[in-house]
Amino acid sequence: MREDETDVGERGSGQLSEVAVTLSVPEMDCPSCAQKVDKSLQRANGIIETTLQPTTGTVTVTYDSERATEGDVIVAIENAGYEVLAASESEEGEQSSGVDIAPPSEVWTSPRAIKTWIGAVFVAFGLLFEFLLTAQNITVASVLGYPLSVGAVLFLGAVAISGLPVVRSGYYSARNWSLDIDLLMGTAIIAATAIGYFVEAATLAVLFSIAELLEDYAMDRARDSLRELMALSPDEATVKRDGAEVTVPAAEVEVGETVVVRPGEKIPLDGTIIEGESAVDQSPITGESVPVDKSVGDEVYAGAINEEGYLEVEATSLASDSTLSRIIEMVQGAQAKKTDTEQFVDRFSGYYTPIVVVLAILTASIPPVLISEPISVSVTGYTLSFAGDWQTWFIRGLTLLVIACPCAFVISTPVSVVSGITSAAKNGVLIKGGNYLEAMGEVDAIALDKTGTLTKGELAVTDIVPLGDTDEASLLRYGAGLERRSEHPIAAAILARAEERDVRDLPEPATFESLTGRGIRGEIDGETYYAGKPALFEELGFDLSRTRRATDGGTMAEEATTDTGGGRFADDTLAALEQEGKTVVIVGTETKLLGAIAIADEVRPASKRAVERLHELGVERVVMLTGDNEGTARAIAEQVGIDEYHAELLPEKKVDVIESLQTEYGDVAMVGDGINDAPALATAEIGIAMGAAGTDTALETADIALMGDDIGKLPYLYALSHKANSVIRQNIWASLGAKALLALGVPLGFVSVALAVVVGDMGMSLGVTGNSLRLARITPERFD
Repeated sequence: MREDETDVGERGSGQLSEVAVTLSVPEMDCPSCAQKVDKSLQRANGIIETTLQPTTGTVTVTYDSERATEGDVIVAIENAGYEVLAASESEEGEQSSGVDIAPPSEVWTSPRAIKTWIGAVFVAFGLLFEFLLTAQNITVASVLGYPLSVGAVLFLGAVAISGLPVVRSGYYSARNWSLDIDLLMGTAIIAATAIGYFVEAATLAVLFSIAELLEDYAMDRARDSLRELMALSPDEATVKRDGAEVTVPAAEVEVGETVVVRPGEKIPLDGTIIEGESAVDQSPITGESVPVDKSVGDEVYAGAINEEGYLEVEATSLASDSTLSRIIEMVQGAQAKKTDTEQFVDRFSGYYTPIVVVLAILTASIPPVLISEPISVSVTGYTLSFAGDWQTWFIRGLTLLVIACPCAFVISTPVSVVSGITSAAKNGVLIKGGNYLEAMGEVDAIALDKTGTLTKGELAVTDIVPLGDTDEASLLRYGAGLERRSEHPIAAAILARAEERDVRDLPEPATFESLTGRGIRGEIDGETYYAGKPALFEELGFDLSRTRRATDGGTMAEEATTDTGGGRFADDTLAALEQEGKTVVIVGTETKLLGAIAIADEVRPASKRAVERLHELGVERVVMLTGDNEGTARAIAEQVGIDEYHAELLPEKKVDVIESLQTEYGDVAMVGDGINDAPALATAEIGIAMGAAGTDTALETADIALMGDDIGKLPYLYALSHKANSVIRQNIWASLGAKALLALGVPLGFVSVALAVVVGDMGMSLGVTGNSLRLARITPERFD
């Protein structure tokens, strides 16, 4: 391990020389573990700031290099009873690698596991001698006058082998003034052994050790989802240098270098294709289920898979700055932020544990003093007997100590948050914090920007209506010929359709003039042609009969009302097109109309089904916000199934709409893709950026980012968040309920030490972890 230091300011200026180091601490796998490590670090000199993430098993510490070293930090963590495996450093002002996570654990073959299995064998043989082979359970030793049988020796062996790690952890908890499960279990094992309750001490030591191993396994499973995300980024890259291809670590590739990516290989860095074409599977970044065709000039992302062709990519970012790296960093950062529920759980557990510990002490000490003779109580035909012997009540006190630790209760929320956030990231949805995951599941209204969200944000030709003897190809030929000199987005749409239809030999206008706000005109083959709004041709003397509404859905009819020179428009065809929110461009001369071309911002294929699905999932109101005109807004809203729309909105007006929705419905989510949506995104409880892959601003400012241009991910996000809230509630109430029932059963003699460990500790911890991992099974639906 290395140590890099940086001076912030000049020495002697009173400022610190700060170094940030990230350490891997795999055994720190619960909030109480993190609390113990944090207390130990706070007592060390020179520690400035600590960030502990039990869900990833990492500790990030910023310290003053003039007062402490990395070794001091490691010693402080080890003083809390945890082993440090690795480190990665960064200077002040730079991000740490941000992709660190504890390595996979060999849970079942670890030294702790081996000791547990040996202890379990000792307990098994001890029980055999104690209850079955009683004749062979002879006294073999004596300690301080206390006779030890074969069974007792075996139980003591189990305590020494399996219980020693528990007692050791309890010792570190006591040193750090941490009232956690290790201290409680260590105390219980020592106390039971000291007064000769060897069976209870050995059983507690072995069962608790097994419970700890199972919890380690469960947490390691939860960490797997993040490891899978990190594994998407390749470690090496093939780079062209000095005319040769060399393989180097991806972290060493500089911006501007040419990276070679062959079929089947992962793209190592963000970049732009400079040679070749291929289908690229970028589902790890955007969640798109179908590979995307890429060619020269297209962007590609680190972690995407080159399916079939040879590509040369010019790197546009360092490996540490790639979109995938930022996603991983943000996912880890999201896990570090405590949600409101987590904060409540922490506060509650701070009262719960001391109260139950006091009850355990009272249970072990008061009844033997107060009950001089056995008492029998009949409850619904069942007789309960209460004796006053010390042994019975001491064991019940030990049992309450086991129940006193709220492990399952405390991990119920963070494990759910980890599972939900990492699952979303692998499906192309970046959630910036657990609080946003929770809040998204509670929204009652969702506001959607139109352009680029419900629609593709790109104009395209939707209808071609030729007149008279003009066919579609001729209409497109003259329309595209005129528009080739224009830079308007409408011109680009018409030219794209001409190219798509393979319309060749576009005429070149001898003269060209833009008629501001109306259209264009140019001279072709000695005749003046026009392309523009219907109003332009009305100025030229054509009566287009556009005032009546179509009654046949805008389809062509045989009869016509107006002679247009070269042909006739059916009644209200133009009005019908405009009613559908389309822009109509008519092409013709001063004496003849060739036809009309309708252009619109196409609705995304998934938009209608996405809105329907949101309603099915329970969203009360889906609202569309747009700066477009009333007609276009109404047409899109009707087509998609929007509950309510607001047209002709400036950015500040979008904020007003969001605020009115908050007043009426409560929590509101806003989905947008442009800078003009930023104020509304900031005003809503949840701001969701659409198509954020490769967009630094969206990644940094949005609460949630849909990495691809897929509105179909919105119902998935809502379903995931809603389910996460349900899972968190299930975990909290199940763990509290189980603890409460066990605590009530202890004084009545219904709950043994073994049952308290197996159900209250091991069982509930595994239960809440397994329940949380169900979130990974929620996947986006296909709406296309």
